[in-house]
Amino acid sequence: MSYLRNERCAPCEGGVDPLSPEQADALLAELDGWERVGNEISKTFGFRNYYEAMAFVNASAYVSHREDHHPDLLVGYKTCKVTYATHAIGGLSNNDFICAAKLDALIGAK
Repeated sequence: MSYLRNERCAPCEGGVDPLSPEQADALLAELDGWERVGNEISKTFGFRNYYEAMAFVNASAYVSHREDHHPDLLVGYKTCKVTYATHAIGGLSNNDFICAAKLDALIGAK
């Protein structure tokens, strides 16, 4: 289980540099099945049905609210694609990886 799931997001209002590609890739290695494309990380979660997909969406909303760091969600019948980026800095921050690890923990990954 990734140590990131036990971390807490730090407020980010800008004024700090985004992670370098090397830093982002090192944190990405701590996650299960996430991909980095440019300044974002994303993962598509699969479920048995719409009800489970929506339960995941609601649980991820709770995590996002507690951490005050919110992803973009694309919900399908049995899928939910989650994309994180820290818009205030125009790139990736530790917060993106912390929240990704917390969502993985919801489904028992890494």
